[in-house]
Amino acid sequence: MARTQGSHSDITGPRILDAAQRLFAQHGYAAVSMRQIAGAVGVQAGALYNYTPDKQTLLLGLMRTHLEELLEAVAAEPAPDGVMDRLEAFTRFHIRFHSERPDAVFIAYMELRNLSPENFATIEGLRGQYENMLEEILRQGVEEGVFDVPDPKIATLAVIAMLTGVNTWYRSGGRLSLPQVEEIYWDMVRKSVAA
Repeated sequence: MARTQGSHSDITGPRILDAAQRLFAQHGYAAVSMRQIAGAVGVQAGALYNYTPDKQTLLLGLMRTHLEELLEAVAAEPAPDGVMDRLEAFTRFHIRFHSERPDAVFIAYMELRNLSPENFATIEGLRGQYENMLEEILRQGVEEGVFDVPDPKIATLAVIAMLTGVNTWYRSGGRLSLPQVEEIYWDMVRKSVAA
């Protein structure tokens, strides 16, 4: 099939990903068709298959990109020495990084159920790498007597869920600035694990 006149792979490919992300976040993966994605991009539905074999591959690509960017960004952060400082840095990083990507975050957490088992395993592995960073901080804090956490894995999941929840209500220009939100959440995280 011929490419739509005026379309360019280096432009159309990213536009397809942007449209899919926006539509999946607004309507849910199951409710969005390839035809809708094509319409949002301004190409014929058949043209999408020049860029992706199917909708499942689009979903996997969006989730994988988000998590790979997350892992790359957290690895680039300065690593404080003390366990309390490491926990604070993780808390603030998580809020900042995710607040800039509400659609990607929504998809990464809410559309897991729509992944094939093989794709779910891929995403679960990437998520596990990130979760393990926080779990290691909590385990070290317990060993040092700084934190009182009976189950670091459960505490990890609870803290990440709490921090990710900021995306459900925070809006730039609202009553609180993002640094104020970081401060409040850091205080809650610190108190929830402190010995």
